Amino acid sequence: MAATQSNYGTGRRKRAIARVWLVPGEGNITINGRKFDQYLGRPVLEILVKSPLVHLGMEGRWDVKATAKGGGITGQAGAVKLGISRALVEYDETLRKELRAGGFMTRDSRVKESKKYGRKKARRGFQFVKR
Repeated sequence: MAATQSNYGTGRRKRAIARVWLVPGEGNITINGRKFDQYLGRPVLEILVKSPLVHLGMEGRWDVKATAKGGGITGQAGAVKLGISRALVEYDETLRKELRAGGFMTRDSRVKESKKYGRKKARRGFQFVKR
């Protein structure tokens, strides 16, 4: 791909969806128009978002612009991570094998199970009263 063109990747986790664009730059990461450390608020999530770039040793080479919606902050961070990985693969297909081995190309498909009628939650029944 051309170096000036942006690379796109979509990431999903739980109910969260993130659209991610990678542009060659100096390592700025923004999510929904805010700096990612300010948006996420937890160091663990900051490490999670940067992990695909750190794994490949490319942390200072790309500017990341992401829009995330749905779910919570943790789900959005996981979605951005997958989006970054997919955008990197769009940039260079040879990175797929290394990202796959690191576990960055797998979508975490765990979603909350929907509530059933006649039940308090998805599986928990109402409390039974003997007398």
